[in-house]
Amino acid sequence: MSMSRVPAASPSTPDVGARTRVPTAREDPGVARAVALARTLDDRWVDPLVGMSLPAAGALITAAAGVYLVAVAIRRGLPAVVVARMLLHLAIDMLLGAVPVLGDIFDFVYKANAKNARLLLEREPGKSTTRDWVIVIGAALLFVATITIPIATLAWALGKVFG
Repeated sequence: MSMSRVPAASPSTPDVGARTRVPTAREDPGVARAVALARTLDDRWVDPLVGMSLPAAGALITAAAGVYLVAVAIRRGLPAVVVARMLLHLAIDMLLGAVPVLGDIFDFVYKANAKNARLLLEREPGKSTTRDWVIVIGAALLFVATITIPIATLAWALGKVFG
């Protein structure tokens, strides 16, 4: 029997077993761009000003810009629960920011992009905290409650009217 010979790795062939050093969040140029975008949107009031200039559409536009931070988090390999938390920040900002007048005031106070930039800088790939899970599970329960309460109230009212 002849055994096939495995070619030796050349200098240009990467060693599959070798570990490559992943740059820290502070060394990653994508994170630097994301943090700069967050500062522009939140600290320079671009988010609320666009919201006031373009009612409803402004919240959607600035949330779409904020998705860049989420994309960087996914590229860096942050845990799904952290990405979910970042999406929750954007959803809150977009939904409440779309409310005329009150949403504009809310946009000056609630800085979703700054929160997401902080998560990008503080969280490491593959690691999530108990706090991340508590926030995401709490948000999921709140979402279920916000959907369930109106449906239950409508069912009760219809039962009173037609029952």
